[in-house]
Amino acid sequence: MGRINITETKLTDVKLIEPAVFGDHRGFFTESYSKSDFEEAGILFDFVQDNHSLSTQPGVLRGLHFQKGDAAQTKLIRVVTGVVWDVIVDIRKGSPTYGQWEGYILSEYNHRQLLVPKGYAHGFVTLTPDVNFLYKCDNYYNAEADGGIAFDDPDLAIDWPIAVDKAIMSEKDHKHPTLKEFEKENPFVYGEI
Repeated sequence: MGRINITETKLTDVKLIEPAVFGDHRGFFTESYSKSDFEEAGILFDFVQDNHSLSTQPGVLRGLHFQKGDAAQTKLIRVVTGVVWDVIVDIRKGSPTYGQWEGYILSEYNHRQLLVPKGYAHGFVTLTPDVNFLYKCDNYYNAEADGGIAFDDPDLAIDWPIAVDKAIMSEKDHKHPTLKEFEKENPFVYGEI
């Protein structure tokens, strides 16, 4: 193999992926995605949609998002310009890492990608201006299945690297429930998605 390096994380089923990057005096070349390389590494998802967001300022916080039910998505995330601190939270009931979060620096410089399985809430904060954030999904966007949990849930105690009261956010992202408040309607069960 050798063209991608896969690192297991402390969160169940989450993988950090580092593709080979070939650089010289002109710049670099990398295969950001090769289905055969990913399948050889045991990553067997049929990605059907690519999404691209631009955040023009540092301190833009997006999340924590997911889709529920049959519209749940596995995401393959990367940053092509700028730097983000990417956060995921395991919200699968019964998971050994339920309610735990982890953060990762993803940037144009480290070329890292993050595989976020179904049943994880996902968000990020931009650390630089002009962040182009791309992700592949194995399911299409469905507005009715859209969901989220609070970025500032005190039980999760996510250690965001910015002052969250100064974060640039959508109105929607300010209104998500805490994980405890979401538990009653939480459809994600470890081993069933």
